[in-house]
Amino acid sequence: MEEMCLNIGEAAGCIYRLLDSGESNMANLKNHLKENGFDSQVAFMAIGWLAREDKICMTKNGNSWSLSLK
Repeated sequence: MEEMCLNIGEAAGCIYRLLDSGESNMANLKNHLKENGFDSQVAFMAIGWLAREDKICMTKNGNSWSLSLK
């Protein structure tokens, strides 16, 4: 369990660094995480982590979601 929490935290950091350079849609975000060794399940958990910590904004644009830092 502790290893999974560390993995989610590392993925959250990866997302945060990506969003630090600007807004991203979910497809780009998931591709970025995949390139860095994270699967889509961890991606969603990391997004939840950042949302719970009130670090990100999520906006629905048609059928897709965009994320940015607050």
